[in-house]
Amino acid sequence: MLFALPDPETLYDALIARDPVYDGRAFVGVATTGVFCRLTCPARKPKAENCKWFDSAADCITAGFRPCRRCHPLVTAGASDPVIATLLGALDTAPDHRWSEDDVAQRGFDPSTVRRAFKRSFGMTFLEMARQRRLACGFTTLGDTGRVIDAQLAAGFDSPSAFRAAFARLLGGSPAQFRKDALLRADWIDTPLGAMVAVSDAHALHLLEFADRKALPAELKRLIQAHPSGIGLGRHKPTDQVEAELAAYFAGQDARFTTPLAKAGSSFTRSVWDYLRTIPAGQVRTYGQIAQDIGRPTATRAVARANGANQIAIVIPCHRVLGADGALTGYGGGLWRKDQLIAIEKKFV
Repeated sequence: MLFALPDPETLYDALIARDPVYDGRAFVGVATTGVFCRLTCPARKPKAENCKWFDSAADCITAGFRPCRRCHPLVTAGASDPVIATLLGALDTAPDHRWSEDDVAQRGFDPSTVRRAFKRSFGMTFLEMARQRRLACGFTTLGDTGRVIDAQLAAGFDSPSAFRAAFARLLGGSPAQFRKDALLRADWIDTPLGAMVAVSDAHALHLLEFADRKALPAELKRLIQAHPSGIGLGRHKPTDQVEAELAAYFAGQDARFTTPLAKAGSSFTRSVWDYLRTIPAGQVRTYGQIAQDIGRPTATRAVARANGANQIAIVIPCHRVLGADGALTGYGGGLWRKDQLIAIEKKFV
């Protein structure tokens, strides 16, 4: 579950009061209308016995409810929050600025309120997001010039050692390990759900992961071990192609991905990944359903392992897989992103 729901009586009181505390964290499905809403919805309130309670929009959809046209529960709470909008605008204006809680307070915002709002909407705090953006500036500069000092300054780090340490935490290796003559190249792609790291060669995409995924350093290490020439910084055409396709996807224009993929894994694992790509956007499956459909009905756990081993996020849509009870289950990019991806894909139905 994304949020430990309180008892139904507490939730119903919050619905009647239109309590914003639960906005984006709890949803109500109304049995008599088949619609689900935010608890702050201005519509006429249903009777308590007609309410079903959920901790995510994805669970509402899975249960058969459709989104309300008045409160638009599929739109993230952050999209209409003026505090978040203001700080995101400031971050876009100065992505290399070393943000602190004092900066937030000087703009008239309470740092603890900002921290909770960003964590609720994006799964990370504003300061974590700002740090990630600074590293992105350094990442791009390092690929352009190859000079660590240029990347360090672009990322706003005073100390070379601090920059190298931050770089290593993000990518699992120092800047010096990313070679200029490598056949694989890694680059940064910004998306509405956070930065992603793409690795491709001249012919195919090898990796596409959210930059804050904990397994990313280990995945990059495996790629380096499998390719003697290592990984360099920059991009090939498959990265350009998937960046354009991601832009169309997040804009609600097209859910198709045709970027060539390099899928390293056993024949069984690849069969699971191939199946995932056949699930239409806006639909979901369970691990058990996938095992049945690929002709391996007893291999539910193996399907789950193959799903978790996917390192080409969104394009190989492992986010479209739910638990046997219809609940959101583990997702390397964070359950909040899985919830958002499922919500985004309802546009394509």
